Amino acid sequence: MSYPDVSPRKIVDRWLARRAVSIRAGVGQTVALGMGSGLLMMMQAALLAAVLSAVVMEKAALARVWPALAVMLPVMGLRFVVIRLAERTAFAGAASMRQALRGELLRKLQALGPMWLRGEASGALATHLVQGVEALEGYYARWLPARALTVLLPFAILMVVFPVDRTSGLVLLATAPLIPLFMILLGKAAADANQRQWKLLAQLGARFLDSLQGITTLRLFNAGRREAAVIARLSETYRTSTMKVLRVAFLSSVVLEFLATLGIAVVAVLVGFHLLYGKIPLLRGLFVLLLAPEFYLPLRTLGSRYHERLDAIAAAERIMEILDLPEPVNGGSRLPLPAANGYRIRFDNVSHSWSPGRAALDGLQLVAEAGRITALVGPSGAGKSTVLNLLLGFEPATAGTISVNGQLLNETDLDDWRARVAWVPQRAHVFAGTVRENLLIARPEADFDALRAAAANAGADAFIQALPHGYDTRLGERGVGLSGGQIQRLALARAFLKDAPVLLLDEPTASLDAHTQASLHHALRRLARGRTVILVAHRLATAALADSIVVIDKGKAVQSGTHARLADEEGVYRRLIEAEVGGLPSRAEVEA
Repeated sequence: MSYPDVSPRKIVDRWLARRAVSIRAGVGQTVALGMGSGLLMMMQAALLAAVLSAVVMEKAALARVWPALAVMLPVMGLRFVVIRLAERTAFAGAASMRQALRGELLRKLQALGPMWLRGEASGALATHLVQGVEALEGYYARWLPARALTVLLPFAILMVVFPVDRTSGLVLLATAPLIPLFMILLGKAAADANQRQWKLLAQLGARFLDSLQGITTLRLFNAGRREAAVIARLSETYRTSTMKVLRVAFLSSVVLEFLATLGIAVVAVLVGFHLLYGKIPLLRGLFVLLLAPEFYLPLRTLGSRYHERLDAIAAAERIMEILDLPEPVNGGSRLPLPAANGYRIRFDNVSHSWSPGRAALDGLQLVAEAGRITALVGPSGAGKSTVLNLLLGFEPATAGTISVNGQLLNETDLDDWRARVAWVPQRAHVFAGTVRENLLIARPEADFDALRAAAANAGADAFIQALPHGYDTRLGERGVGLSGGQIQRLALARAFLKDAPVLLLDEPTASLDAHTQASLHHALRRLARGRTVILVAHRLATAALADSIVVIDKGKAVQSGTHARLADEEGVYRRLIEAEVGGLPSRAEVEA
């Protein structure tokens, strides 16, 4: 959405205000409760002024003023209850807004897909999406109600003060605009400081997370102290930026407090002169003096909440950018894939570039027949993994077409297509949770018997049963506590459990030892039966499992055929065999 001739800050502010529509009722209730508190405050001031006037001017005894004092107690108690209700309503609305925004962000990130996330710094993104969302609480819980009350409550007090003492009312009316005026004048410096602070916080979060993830590498290269020094410098820069924000905030608070105090002092002096010359009775003078601080209170509150607004605007800028990103088209007019006994996948003259001048595929021709294993081999960077990313719908092809059983993939509902695909990556992700929870990602409704059968087919049941609590053993983030081979077996168990007709394997044995690789080959053969399998193979021993091998080089299919035929031909595949240490076992040896 574009706003011609509007500053980015105003654009974000309008975006935040538009989102408040969903909690408009809650904000309205908060404002109504705030007005109720204000009316009770005026009643309390009138009662207190009446008591003091009677005691001072008429020497009234306690028996005469106790009814007013008795009424004051429930008024004060009711006001306390109303204020607490207003706070609870405001924060409940802000909490629902944060919850809805987090859900929307999660859906957006899922729609943008893993390829977009690869280009983002994880730490910076986490800072924006966690702390950034939290920073919006002040905008919705405090700023919006305070902005409304700043208009309504002082106006209501003026309506009461003017009939009592017109001069005091004119003083209040004349001094009231000074507070928002200085708030706006000081706001630009505060806004710039907030923007810098949030950018520095995102940089610090990104660097810190990157350091944690690479702590092993840092220790091995004895670079821990150097990295700590870099983080210390970033932390010091962030501290300096934070202090600048606080200085601006304190300065503005002092200015606003000074203006409010000056206004109250002027009213007090004028009321004193009026009392001295007998222009108004003490009752009215006390009433005006008690209301004067309450008149400036919403304005002073708005000044303090103004910094929460600026903080929210700085935090929301990146969130708004993410939510406004265009999503890959899916669903809607796209068609589901008709049910079939097998799925034939075809790439026709497919080209794809991740960035200008960086072609990953260049006119690729590829056919994966239904019920057969098709292996993709080639040098690193040849475009093998790009084939899987395009086939999974993470990115649309730059040129050419991809079809499944003759239906174009860009006309197919991707959710429907992905439901028919099982995927085993090179480095499977294990979530922090139990083994059972990690396996049920593939099919949440599966019972324990199906779960254990899938694990047994993947060769994982034995080591899972040996864990301290079996399938209920909690695993650390990224599978801490399991070996690489065990993690890959969990990934295969997920694929068995999903029981999808199409299987995509991205170098599943690349980082495993020969013994673990051989045992995984047996599991892969079981998993591949009756399925359309596309296998990206780094090790040619794994490629030898395939019924058909397609050799990709520089984004093109340069050879295709069986392992035996390609091994006898001069070409890229033969050179890959010669380059692999120890040569390549035959298909018969692999299957033995």
